[in-house]
Amino acid sequence: MTTAFVFPGQGAQAIGMGKALADAYPAARAVFDEVDAALGESLSSLIWEGDIDALTLTENAQPALMATSIAALRALETEGVSINKAAFVAGHSLGEYSALAAAGAISVADTARLLRTRGKAMQSAVPVGVGAMAALLGLDFDTVKEIAAEAASDGEVVQAANDNDPTQVVVSGHKAAVERAAEIAKTRGARRAVMLPVSAPFHCALMQPAADVMAEALAAVDIKAPAVPVIANVRADVVTDPTEIRALLIEQITGSVRWRESVQVMAAKGVTEFWEIGAGKALSGMVRKIDRSLTSRQVATPDDAKAAAEA
Repeated sequence: MTTAFVFPGQGAQAIGMGKALADAYPAARAVFDEVDAALGESLSSLIWEGDIDALTLTENAQPALMATSIAALRALETEGVSINKAAFVAGHSLGEYSALAAAGAISVADTARLLRTRGKAMQSAVPVGVGAMAALLGLDFDTVKEIAAEAASDGEVVQAANDNDPTQVVVSGHKAAVERAAEIAKTRGARRAVMLPVSAPFHCALMQPAADVMAEALAAVDIKAPAVPVIANVRADVVTDPTEIRALLIEQITGSVRWRESVQVMAAKGVTEFWEIGAGKALSGMVRKIDRSLTSRQVATPDDAKAAAEA
């Protein structure tokens, strides 16, 4: 059985995530300590005992989810399962940073600081209320791209931002244009069009100011060749060269998350099982919708880590 390790994106955060891992595994607790030190604050206290609204702030959620994912990986390692068990690693949006940290391409401390910077930059790129995102259910990616082109007018931006699975594509951009896209989608056969409770329009051209910030931040960080091949969001293909990794992380801020294609690429390369490392189970649900022949498991608790190691 060939396995890929995949890492969740924003939306999976929950108060208390990773606490049982930190209590059970010193190596997992060390990850949270390292992230706290890198950020100069006790993010772990917010994750385990704080307010969900504060944790959901983009600048907190991104490093928090990465810390929880790497803590889960350290639990697996303690149980005897190394990163080399994975044929590939990949992550959804911010999860790509977790994947790179897992594969040793970027240090955990640098990844935490990058994600804090990324979260702040993405939040401040567009004034609150100007942008929006909507999930269009029941339409394929090409159809949604056509709808986005039709909905864009008067210089407004709307793009197909997340190609999650064959039943869900997310659009992002100016609020009025996103709302138009949602209405058009209903006439094109969408089962539903759901406005998402997000604070900014991620993965579209409106994020260019954030991409500029990240270009500067990434230029100052050492990136090594990953120990395991990484599937990049915007390319939906393997990337191992550090210079290329840096360029694609910048492009990712304004580019589409090609998750459906990424899973299909890994499956075509022989992957049959996906381990979702960290909080939540959204990616496992997407994997099942992309290809029913694929299996998945979550690694979020000590019991999960033990079960995965036994498997």
